[in-house]
Order: sequence, then structure tokens, then C-alpha cells
Amino acid sequence: MIKIMGIDIGTTTVSIVMADTETGKLLARETVEHNSFLQSSKPEQKLQDPERIYEIIRELLAKLQKENGLPDGIGFTGQMHGMLYVDVCGKAVSPLYTWQDGSGEIPLENGKTCAELLQGVGAAASGYGVVTHFYLQKKDQIPKDAVRMTTISDYIAMRLCENTVPVIGPDMAASWGCFDLRKQEFLYEALEQAGVDTSYLPEVRTGHFFVGETRDGVPVMGSIGDNQASLFGSVRNLKDTVLLNVGTGSQVSFVTEMFIECSGSVELRPCTESSYILVGASLCGGRAYAMLEQFYREAAETEERLYSQMQEQAEKFIEKYGKEAAWKVDTAFSGTRSDPSHRGMITGIGVENFHPGALTVGVIRGILNELHEQYEQMCQLTGKKATHLAGSGNGIRRNPLMRRLAEEMFKMPMEVPEYEEEAAYGAALTAGKLVNIAKENM
Repeated sequence: MIKIMGIDIGTTTVSIVMADTETGKLLARETVEHNSFLQSSKPEQKLQDPERIYEIIRELLAKLQKENGLPDGIGFTGQMHGMLYVDVCGKAVSPLYTWQDGSGEIPLENGKTCAELLQGVGAAASGYGVVTHFYLQKKDQIPKDAVRMTTISDYIAMRLCENTVPVIGPDMAASWGCFDLRKQEFLYEALEQAGVDTSYLPEVRTGHFFVGETRDGVPVMGSIGDNQASLFGSVRNLKDTVLLNVGTGSQVSFVTEMFIECSGSVELRPCTESSYILVGASLCGGRAYAMLEQFYREAAETEERLYSQMQEQAEKFIEKYGKEAAWKVDTAFSGTRSDPSHRGMITGIGVENFHPGALTVGVIRGILNELHEQYEQMCQLTGKKATHLAGSGNGIRRNPLMRRLAEEMFKMPMEVPEYEEEAAYGAALTAGKLVNIAKENM
């Protein structure tokens, strides 16, 4: 038995699993809300407390290790795009600027935003680490004792190993933007020409790697992206499966062995040493459904969760009128990567379909429509279609109607993985492979 712990630092939760990576069996699991968002006087900023997240993970690790013994390795994954600064001792000297941070869309003195200033350098959007860093540099808001940038999951891995210098893998580095996928490095020269101080960027390591060991001698893997980890933890056949992940945001992922130049709402990300992932990511996604539930609660003046009633009303509407009679809802309420100013809209409202169920069905279909349009772009780029459909994330798991409508839209049955903690499980499987390789080379 090879016992590997997988840790996923999400936008709202931390998930930790212990898996036997030889059999794939899950031995233990724990998921808690980290409640680490910080108040900011600037509405565009979406900040979290990295030290709170670190302490929560330390406590969870101690609990699971006490109950299950020391693991043979620890795998890390977490929310992508975001960044924080560390000092020469490897300690955080800033909050975590999450992927939701909107600083990159604030116009500067010349009227342009940092996202616009870096568009010519490579993939760059508000919330991407390099864009956020450039904004903070422009505004002279980088902490004086900061020496390097890192991601939240790489930061926690570094702290567990008591390292002082952060390193980053290609998954996370590419998520910061302005990254050369072929060379596996940041576009240093172009960034410097644009005025970005690149001295804060960490060293990029290729492939999957260990960053060090804990005090107990447990090897710790450098973080992989949560998109990649969810794929590894959800999909059996990487080549022929399209994966829908609906959580706070939403993503559609499709693996290709070809390097493809992308633009607009579809981007290319690292996957394995011989493949890439085409990814379409919506900024609102599953959050749109949670917003709708909150809207219904405000209207009803209740604190009781209304998801079950929403499902029931939506099912009854479809049974009586059909799904095509639902309202047409554009759920890009937070804009898109390529157009942050875009806002959602609702059309198709008539006397005959003026029902809450019509709105609920419309929001579900709106979430799925955005992902399906991105998937169709991927099919055009690759010249192939998926033969299998997989679904992950709480939006898929807890919403049977969303699963059914996705199957109808994508014209394939959906397979939902056995374990809910897909990203943490995928990180454990990846770290398990590294442990196996290390044992074989001993």
C-alpha cells in the first residue's frame, strides 16, 4: 500500500484526502470551509488570508495523520491565477490576491488597464498573477520586504517543508499569464519591455516534482493546477473525454496532444509532458445558480435553503411546458475573460412562461450553454469530438437536473467520479506516481 495525502485549496474550502494510490481506494477525507476572505476598502480587490489557510491545513494534517498514520507523500493543488508575496524567510507579507481580483481592470493614468497593457505579451486577464503584480507595481503597493511571488498552494507546500524560496510548476505558472507553453518559462523579455518587474517571479520547474520534505520526512509535491488535478481525479480516458466542472466558477476541459494557438474564451494549458488541455472557463458559472437561490431567499424573506424547491419547480416547468419554453439567460454576470465589462441578460419572457421554474431552468441552461459553446470551439480547433462526458464539482453532483440537461446538450451520458474531492484525489494520484518513480530509482 502506498498512502498519499492530497490537498486542494479551493476558493472557499480546503479538502484533504488520504488515498491508496496502488488501488485507487480513498482511505480518509475531510473538507472544511476556510472562511479566509478579507475585507478591503477597494471593491475590485478579492483578498484572502494565507496564514489562516496555512493554520487550517496544519490542523487538518495533524488530525488525519493521527487517525491514519504518516503518508508516503503529499500532493498539492489549489485555486489557480491568484498570487501573494513572500519575504526572504519565505513568509507571506501580503494577502492572497485571488483569481477573482479585479485590479487588472482598473484604468491607469493613461486610460488603459494592466490587462490591456499586457495583452500583447501573451494570455493576460484580470485576476491573473502577472497582471495583478503589474497593477500593484504601478500603484507602488508591493510590500517593501517582498522578494518573490507564489501561489497559495505552492506557499503552503513551501511552508510545510520549511523552505524559504518558492518555486512553481508549469500549471500554476501558465495560469499567471504571459507564459511560453513551449519553452515552459515566462515571457521575461516581453514582460520587461512592457515595464513589469520580473525579479519577483519564482523559478519555474518542469513536469511534476517534489519541493522537499516535512519535519517527519514526508516528501511534498509542488502544486499542480486545480483544473489539471480535477481532470486526473475525474477522467479515466484523458484523450477522448470532455470534463465539465461546475463549482464557484465553471470550466470545460478537453485534452489535446497538439500545441494550438488559442484566443478568446478558450485557452491552452499544460497537462502532461506530452499533452495539453483546452480550457473554457466562465467567471460566474456555478455561482450564478447560488446567486439565484439567494435571490429567491431574499424574495421569500427566509434563511432556509431553497435548492430543493428550485429543483422541484424547474422539473414541473419542464414537464408542463418543455425546456425550450424557459427564459433565455446569459449567465456571464461577472463578465468574461476576454470582455470583463460584459453582463448577463434575460430574454424570452412571456405571459405563458412567467414562472419561477422558467428562470431556474434558464439559469441552468445558461451555465451549460456557455460551456457548450466553448467545447464546440475546441472541436473546431482539434478537428475531433469527445466520445465520453464526465462531470465534477458540487454544481454537477448536487443538481440532477443540471446533469440531465448537460447530457442532452452534449448528447452523451455523463459519468460522475466516485469521490467528491476530485482535485485533492487527483493531486494524491499524481504524487503517488512521483513516489513510485522515486522508489524505482532507489
